[in-house]
Amino acid sequence: QVQLVQSGGGSAQAGGSLRLSCRGSEPNYAGKCMGWFRQAPGKEREPIGGLNAVSTYYHEPRQDRVTISRDFAKNIVYLQMDRLKPEDTGMYFCAETERVPDCTGNWRVSTILNWGQGTPVTVSS
Repeated sequence: QVQLVQSGGGSAQAGGSLRLSCRGSEPNYAGKCMGWFRQAPGKEREPIGGLNAVSTYYHEPRQDRVTISRDFAKNIVYLQMDRLKPEDTGMYFCAETERVPDCTGNWRVSTILNWGQGTPVTVSS
């Protein structure tokens, strides 16, 4: 396993925005899913969403406030969070899978090959 390198995040007021980024491992396969998970204090790690060259998956509860994008040339995945809420507080982990045909159905903890180090996000009301 390889630890992915995350950056960004931090603290924000409710209603604000934050952006996280993460560099994937090599080789830079377009077919691997790259994306994000969140772990609230005392809770299990849950998916936010991921994408590869042919599919994008969003876990439904956050879909309207979250945008996941990927620079395939640079092997970087981004998480843009808008209209932040206090319940968005937690540790955010980027992740990647092996090459898969579709991220939908493959974006869960058990299918992750590599994880980032985690970034704390705190949203205050």
